[in-house]
Amino acid sequence: MIKEMFNEMIEYRELIYILTWRDIKIKYKQTVMGFFWALLMPMLIVSAGVLIRKAFSMVSGKPVEMTELASITVKALPWSFFISSIKFGTNSLTGNSNLVTKIYFPREVFPISAVLANLFDFAIASGMVIILLWIAGIGIGMQLLWVPVILFFLFLLTIGFSMIFACANLFFRDVKYIVEVIVTFAIFFTPVFYDASMLGKWEPFILLNPVAVLLENLNAVIVLHDPPRYLWLIYAGTWAIGSFFVFSIIFHKAEVYFAENI
Repeated sequence: MIKEMFNEMIEYRELIYILTWRDIKIKYKQTVMGFFWALLMPMLIVSAGVLIRKAFSMVSGKPVEMTELASITVKALPWSFFISSIKFGTNSLTGNSNLVTKIYFPREVFPISAVLANLFDFAIASGMVIILLWIAGIGIGMQLLWVPVILFFLFLLTIGFSMIFACANLFFRDVKYIVEVIVTFAIFFTPVFYDASMLGKWEPFILLNPVAVLLENLNAVIVLHDPPRYLWLIYAGTWAIGSFFVFSIIFHKAEVYFAENI
């Protein structure tokens, strides 16, 4: 089944490209800010994180260091990509109901194209992050070679959850509201505004969240120039690969019921 699914994705790769480009054009068509919308969410997250760090600083009496602000910036961008992709992915099937009921093609293309459209935003905003890191004096180290691996795990994890939420939302339309609530408050249970090490003995509980592990490891290899925490990275990688395959299979098996429940 897995091989069949991959073969279908390769066969319909042009459709994925068309849907992705359509989503990108819809997002930016007739907008005043244009591509600056790709920067808005990360900038808001970074601004909120700076305010929170400043509040911590005032309480503790310890000044905010530049590396702390760099850490927030590095973690805000992938977090923004993750939550935006989940939101768009959850609505990808119901938002394309007119296509779902027509001729056969793998319906996985909808959540995948939604994630790829947000990956485009991620690529644009990455330029801003690189500039901010340069201003902050964050250098380049060999540990940056881990960045593609960590981002690949995040990409797989995002697609996996986008598919399962899109599938669930088609059968139960209130799923999108539940997802909205979850992604709104999930930032408090994910070390974006803070470092997991600040939690002391509670750190392992936060790191049970695979996204938290990936963000912490991105911070380690980019800002701190430390190697990733290998065991935790294996844990997050297992989550990413496992959820991608398991949720893909569930999505594929439920696909035959989509048209009659759309």
